[in-house]
Amino acid sequence: MMSYKSGIVSVVGGIVVTLITGVISSTPAGLVGATWYGYPTAWLYKLVIAPQYNPWHLNIASLLIDAVFWIAIIAFIISISEKGASAAPAAPARSARARRRR
Repeated sequence: MMSYKSGIVSVVGGIVVTLITGVISSTPAGLVGATWYGYPTAWLYKLVIAPQYNPWHLNIASLLIDAVFWIAIIAFIISISEKGASAAPAAPARSARARRRR
């Protein structure tokens, strides 16, 4: 089970990764007229051909889907690393005889 701190790290990390993917172009080949940003779903669009007022368009639903996706990925990685750290074998304790030999 994830701790409170791990949950916060997952949420903050997922949001940061989502925002970082906003600078990565994910425009499909052959698409003319707009540039898409965001991964795995495009959530930010820049109209290239004939933008009326503001060439940038934000799709909130895709932004939330991306954030949930990245939060889940980071939470999975954290939970695997926590389980791996807790399952690591402890160093064997030295016996009293071994301590006396020194």
